[in-house]
Amino acid sequence: MKIRKIAILTSGGDAPGMNTVIWAIVNCSQKKGIETYVVYDGYKGLAEGNIQKITSADVDTWVKKGGTKIYSTRYPEFKDEAVRKIAKEQLDKHNIDALVVIGGDGTFIGAKLLSELGVKTVGIPGTIDNDIPTTDLTIGYITAIETVTDALEKIRDTLESHNRAAIIEVMGRYSGALALSAAIVTGAEGLSIPERKLTEEEIIETIKQARNNGHRSIIVVVTEKLYDVKALANKIQELTGIETRGNILGHLQRGGSPAPSERILAVRMGVFAVKQLIEGKTGITINSVNSKMVAIPIEETVTSERTNLVELLEQYDLVK
Repeated sequence: MKIRKIAILTSGGDAPGMNTVIWAIVNCSQKKGIETYVVYDGYKGLAEGNIQKITSADVDTWVKKGGTKIYSTRYPEFKDEAVRKIAKEQLDKHNIDALVVIGGDGTFIGAKLLSELGVKTVGIPGTIDNDIPTTDLTIGYITAIETVTDALEKIRDTLESHNRAAIIEVMGRYSGALALSAAIVTGAEGLSIPERKLTEEEIIETIKQARNNGHRSIIVVVTEKLYDVKALANKIQELTGIETRGNILGHLQRGGSPAPSERILAVRMGVFAVKQLIEGKTGITINSVNSKMVAIPIEETVTSERTNLVELLEQYDLVK
């Protein structure tokens, strides 16, 4: 069946580069005579029929925009098959032939379920967590590393000035990829991630050892959801006498214009997705493997095991 109309939605947490992917899909599709539509507010908007035709003129400046211009909403109701059937009816109403979804693992599960109802789907990984196991890079991860690096280096400046330590929480949910990369490139003294969680006592010992080695500024990077970093910082200060702060970087990690290398990745994934649909391939995710674009069945993507970050951490052997 010839692809005549493609719809695009973003779901889950926003990530720098999502708009770049949309820009690439719209422009590539238009050159190939394919109409493009966007779904506002993710799967919720799909079920509600919040679908609008879009052209390359509409997305003219989106290549550099952060966040997602078509918005994103958490929508647990999509687990209900009756809701998904309504979503499919909305696509059929607009005579849309295929749906491209941009997001993380939850987004891909939604696409897989739609695929089982007969919707032609393609998933593009967009998450700062870099926790999709079948791809080396997810859209948003590169820019998030730059954002976190900048924040850590600024915090390091003030820690150095005041002879302090800091426990710094970064995003990542159940993956330590972002924390690991940020800790390595900023020379953090300590790191705790879901794949290798340190006890509070181990963190305290790491800070004491760094101070004994002459470090004026001490940074321990931790992934979110592992500790109450404010309470932990107070405990460290009480037990060691080392002035310690707890910092939560929060949502600044998701925002900002995508880095140039992020945009290149996003364009490659978007164009590759359109070409896969033209070739009749659906029920797939787009992945970057050894710098090459690879299409992988969505079933494989959502059931694969995550990368063993402990092995990667041991390769560097620089961070406690």
